[in-house]
Amino acid sequence: MSDTKAMLPRLRFPEFREAGAWEEKRLGDVAKFTGGGTPSKGNEGYWNGNLPWISSSDISEDSIFDLHPHRFITEQAIKESATKIVPANSILLVSRVGVGKLAISNKPICTSQDFTSLTPMEGNLVFFAYLLKSRKTDLLAFNQGMAIKGFTKDDITKLSVLLPSPPEQQKIADCLSSLDDLITARGRKVAALERHKKGLMQQLFPATGQTTPQLRFPEFREAEAWEISSIDENAIKVGSGITPRGGSKNYRAKGRPFIRSQNIGWGKLLLDEAIYIDEETHSTFAASEIQLNDVLLNITGASIGRSAVADERISGGNVNQHVCIIRVNPDKLIPLFLNQFLISDDGQRQIDSFQAGGNREGLNFAQIRSFDLPLPSPPEQQKIADCLTSLDDLIRAEAQKLGALKAHKKGLMQQLFPTPDGGAP
Repeated sequence: MSDTKAMLPRLRFPEFREAGAWEEKRLGDVAKFTGGGTPSKGNEGYWNGNLPWISSSDISEDSIFDLHPHRFITEQAIKESATKIVPANSILLVSRVGVGKLAISNKPICTSQDFTSLTPMEGNLVFFAYLLKSRKTDLLAFNQGMAIKGFTKDDITKLSVLLPSPPEQQKIADCLSSLDDLITARGRKVAALERHKKGLMQQLFPATGQTTPQLRFPEFREAEAWEISSIDENAIKVGSGITPRGGSKNYRAKGRPFIRSQNIGWGKLLLDEAIYIDEETHSTFAASEIQLNDVLLNITGASIGRSAVADERISGGNVNQHVCIIRVNPDKLIPLFLNQFLISDDGQRQIDSFQAGGNREGLNFAQIRSFDLPLPSPPEQQKIADCLTSLDDLIRAEAQKLGALKAHKKGLMQQLFPTPDGGAP
């Protein structure tokens, strides 16, 4: 049995600081469990009924309240298949294929076999959900040695949990659910801004085959139609780099930035996991040296089509073979405008058109040079680029606030929940 110190959280609300240690119990003693199942997809009599049925993809990592069933089964499916009804006021816990994801359901619901759901017989439902959220590391530890990664009902029923009094459970549940409300609201704001930008791009760039956009800034409404050009007609350089011989052995903690496809996002640089090469290696890669305002386009793999503009953080670095440098004549083509065009619907449509069978396998330099590029005058290009880049900055700022809230919640949970072994949750 754990000692008293291990059974106390590092952070406690003032009114409970003298309340004593939390009580240790096995989860199987305080909750009932319900498995899941998937009715035959080939039996039409099992589907399009009134009972919600969810898979692990129907819930998110972010919020225990984020549950949006979009498939429904019939009473016949319950009678004739292994699917069971999970009672109302239960925690839908993913036990494989996304282990540890969970959501609360206040209504009867059905799940796939990837769930081992539980219905607390005592205590606060929301508290139990956050408690299990804090124990994700323990749930993942059950994966070891299993052919299909996950845990069983026997595993989860034996899990030791620490429980405070019902009033303290309620206080913790209220605190974390309020924080989740803030996270959800911030997430919706980010999503709304992203939708706004997408809609604006559809109006600011001409539709495929057109030479005039739906929306034009006032000072350009009487200007001429856009010219259909190509990247080749405006580019000084189109080319990619290579990976140093020996691969990761050449990577350093500092030096010249070495940009890979994972560092290129949708219109932005992703440098949290940037790597570097030394001066000696860099000196052999002169052809792939990045200059300020180069447009960097991912040309292979799952992230094909993502692009960003090089800033002072990576200028003087290099790209590998999966990233193409497009260097343009700025008197004819504004780099930020090209970047926004590449991630627009028309830009992505052209990228898709070059992929055999729509698999987005890769782009070669000839294809990139041949891109149809609708171009207004440089001043109008700059106006569009400034507008969309300002929106990108706003989205990025809101996304950073969202990330900070999530990090705060994670840190708070580590302090609000002790673990039976005294380690960090």
